Amino acid sequence: MIKVFSVPLREDLTEFTKFLWEHKVPHRVIETGLQQELWVEPVVSPEDIYSLYEMWRKGEDLSRVGFSSQSSNDTSSMDEDYSSQPVPNSPGILTLAKRAWFSTALIILSGLLSLLIGFGDNLAWMKLFTITDFRLSSEGVYPATIMDTVSSMEYWRFITPIFLHFSAPHIVFNVLWIWVVGTRVECLQNRTTLIALVIFSGISANLAQYWISGPLFGGLSGVVFALLAYVWLWDRLYAPKFGLPSALIGFMVFWLALGYSGVLASIGFGAIANTAHLVGLLAGLAFVPIGKLLAKA
Repeated sequence: MIKVFSVPLREDLTEFTKFLWEHKVPHRVIETGLQQELWVEPVVSPEDIYSLYEMWRKGEDLSRVGFSSQSSNDTSSMDEDYSSQPVPNSPGILTLAKRAWFSTALIILSGLLSLLIGFGDNLAWMKLFTITDFRLSSEGVYPATIMDTVSSMEYWRFITPIFLHFSAPHIVFNVLWIWVVGTRVECLQNRTTLIALVIFSGISANLAQYWISGPLFGGLSGVVFALLAYVWLWDRLYAPKFGLPSALIGFMVFWLALGYSGVLASIGFGAIANTAHLVGLLAGLAFVPIGKLLAKA
């Protein structure tokens, strides 16, 4: 295959590649480092494709362009050989981890703090990161109030509960989704959007869960639901960017139902912060217009 051009990952090529497929131009978009590269078959003129790309980038209507990729004989030969053509490798895990460093940081912090609190067994450490301080007695839990958190200027407490997990299945489930979805938002849109979405959904979910159950909760699940809802709605409203299946919303609703039913707690996920899940999902949907503004900026 022949490389046509290389552009930053933040540039959305969806509409251009759709045009190429409509005109039967076999191509591949490969992520390499901080760039994405368009490669085409040797039977296609890379100069012609680049000219089309320049027209598309300037906003010209490609539907009016009379374009033919190759003759029918070439197409037959090309179809036979297409799968055997060498293509460059996609970036490895370490490359992606460096490029999506904020997603990586979320995963690492979740692992470190969850181990530090002994998955909920070490209360001395845990009470430093819950949304409010608390003390335990034989009569129960006595939490401080949100105003106590504000007056003591312990503002980190509003976000740190997202890093606290209380079982291995709980943290594995969450960090896998951060890796799959968080890295896509960070690399295919921009890091600012991901940071803002994590802060917005994390604080919203934490405050809602505290209002329902008090300070003894934690996990990235609210953020995960926000990310899933955000990418699902974005790809429905605008040019598809993230490439996750449209059935995603069905999975989210199903998982919410499992949480409220008690099934997840019975299979090792511990007590489920269902309110955080629901508020996280709603926060992700509500964040889409903000994400659109950040993408333009």
